[in-house]
Amino acid sequence: MQHSPMDSPIYTGLSRRSFLKRGAGGIGAAALMGLLNSASTFGADATAPTTQAALEKARTHFAPKAKRIIYLCQSGAPSQIELFDPKPKLDAMRGKELPASVRMGQRLTGMTSGQTSFPLANSMFKFAPHGTNGTLISELLPHTASIADDICIIRSMYTDAINHDPAITFLHTGSEMAGRPSVGAWTSYGLGSENNDLPAYVVMTSRGTGRPSDQPLYDRLWGSGFLPSKHQGVKLRGTGDPVLYLSNPPGIDDKARRRTLDDLAKLNQQRLDTMGDPEIATRIAQYELAYRMQTAVPELGDMSKEPKEVVESYGPEALKRGTYAANCLLARRLSERGVRFVQLFHMGWDQHDNMPNGIRGQCKDTDQPSAALIKDLKKRGLLDETLVIWSGEFGRTVYNQGVFNNETYGRDHHPRCYSIWLAGGGIKGGITYGETDDLSYNIVKDPVAVHDLNATILHCMGIDHTRLTYRYQGRDFRLTDVHGNVVKGILA
Repeated sequence: MQHSPMDSPIYTGLSRRSFLKRGAGGIGAAALMGLLNSASTFGADATAPTTQAALEKARTHFAPKAKRIIYLCQSGAPSQIELFDPKPKLDAMRGKELPASVRMGQRLTGMTSGQTSFPLANSMFKFAPHGTNGTLISELLPHTASIADDICIIRSMYTDAINHDPAITFLHTGSEMAGRPSVGAWTSYGLGSENNDLPAYVVMTSRGTGRPSDQPLYDRLWGSGFLPSKHQGVKLRGTGDPVLYLSNPPGIDDKARRRTLDDLAKLNQQRLDTMGDPEIATRIAQYELAYRMQTAVPELGDMSKEPKEVVESYGPEALKRGTYAANCLLARRLSERGVRFVQLFHMGWDQHDNMPNGIRGQCKDTDQPSAALIKDLKKRGLLDETLVIWSGEFGRTVYNQGVFNNETYGRDHHPRCYSIWLAGGGIKGGITYGETDDLSYNIVKDPVAVHDLNATILHCMGIDHTRLTYRYQGRDFRLTDVHGNVVKGILA
């Protein structure tokens, strides 16, 4: 149930596969074709059926609940206390010191380690019950409240990292150290693509209202790490060509490009036959995908056939390229075209000071489009087979950072507990899972680690996270490392 990246000495001569090919009359070439076969991820043989249903069955360990994923990453860490984890007892404790018995010596960030006082800050926003089960959701999220019966809110997420870059890297790759494959890359590697004309893994980014500077997003967050590079996320840009260099350069028409690609394919194939390096096969495949995307991407971005009421449901910025609303609409269009993993990163949630104004702006950006996406998928019969995840990288402290008065307050990073929500394929809607203490500081029931979340995501896609492995530098790696348990309490 694992592949080797072929530790090939590309620049020094004969590779292992080349040796096998030359020395065993083509056995090495046969092995290479088996590994490159799209159905061979979990060891399917060359005679396996090639229908889409048969390929899906060959790739998964058990029947999947979801066929594809839309991951709504809220970069910067939304405050759980303001959005999903109401703490009414805080109102009477406003301004009092955080008890040492609650903090228990937790390390602090550089932003608050110099503070001599840690006054408790209650939220200035109200919560109300919504949906059949009375799920408590903040007044900041009226549209999300309208889909309360479709989402599962986890209030007991926690992470190992206390600063943004290691935390968001950990969330998406299973490691705080850069360089590991992202969850989207692992999904692409495990399941392949449903659409030959679009990438299996697509990424889009947007920037929040009134945030001139945010936590940076690095391409490695959607990278393939040591997996073959064809599994890395393809970024759709908000300005100019959606994909860099996708359009033909001046003076080159479609026929000329086709001839050029055919000649390049011959040269690359010669090199592949000599070296046996799988990255050369990836290069050939990516050139061909780019050629097909020249037709598929413009059609994808053409909103002229979208019903007016659908566009309007995503909010006033739904047709403004590069906004969160436009990206949510594109995510639905990508999903219904069979793109396996769509990931949206929205920056701006890093509210160390002036929390009330900052979080109002972020909710205005994201609330309506996020809810519209769920409703749109549901209306089209796609929600049951599409897993949607809404998550930041950690939570926010109950104690104040910066100016503290009746109009404003701030919150620092808090890895010990935070809230996310999931909906769709394989997830039980209308529930909350896990509990935190009266201060939203420590988890008191059903903790969910990042590795548990990733194990559950793969489970919904029909993959046993302990069996999706890749041998690299003599070790079998996986997304969840040696950790992770499926969160069975949230499964439908």
